[in-house]
Amino acid sequence: MYQEIFLRNVLRLLDEKQMTKQALAQKAGMSVSFLSDLTHGKANPSLKIMAALAQALEVPLPQLLEVADAAPALQEPAAGYRARRSLPAGMARVDAVLTDYQAFNVRQWDEANRKKIAKAKRRAP
Repeated sequence: MYQEIFLRNVLRLLDEKQMTKQALAQKAGMSVSFLSDLTHGKANPSLKIMAALAQALEVPLPQLLEVADAAPALQEPAAGYRARRSLPAGMARVDAVLTDYQAFNVRQWDEANRKKIAKAKRRAP
């Protein structure tokens, strides 16, 4: 299950960052064919591979294992999965180093935006 979550998050981030599999493979130091096998469920990522992909995508590894980011896509099997953008247009996910005060403000904005997204999902058919 965590392999599916990991791969869905990798594909989501590829889409969000408008990055190709070729660019990701090169940045992570692996072949495109191996990355393709991973994203189609034909290979299992080792911890070293997962860390390389996280670094290439410029996100902490634990973020790639978060179920919340992958949850909307868990309705489909991993093989042949096409990436879906998990955030609405005009929103972006970022990692940052902040002061305590800045982090407080960001948490407030995050909470407000998550409520907006949830409300929009409830209204969608």
